[in-house]
Amino acid sequence: QVQLVESGGGLVQAGGSLRLSCVASRGTFSRYAMGWFRQAPGTEREFVAGISWIGGKSYYADSVKGRFTVSRDNAKNTVYLQMNGLKPEDTAVYYCAARATIVVHTTAKEYDNWGQGTQVTVSS
Repeated sequence: QVQLVESGGGLVQAGGSLRLSCVASRGTFSRYAMGWFRQAPGTEREFVAGISWIGGKSYYADSVKGRFTVSRDNAKNTVYLQMNGLKPEDTAVYYCAARATIVVHTTAKEYDNWGQGTQVTVSS
């Protein structure tokens, strides 16, 4: 099982930027599909972005396309989420997730490794 630790959350004004990081330990990071999810109070955990380990192909939720960018550095066992043009509705706890598969799944139940989450708050 891979262990995941997120960082980089915080409070930012609308229109601002944050970069989240997720460092993996144990397991073979380079063989894991990685996903970013978020969960606001009273809502279900939703897919934000994901990246495969083959070719680094990325996927995004429609709500973040053009504003967020997911990337990975296999040498550092790290996946990033660059968030630009943040909106108040982006406020949530952000989680990274991993699964030892080629496919990047967009539903939380498909992932079996999770970080503890990092809070992102966007003020209007």
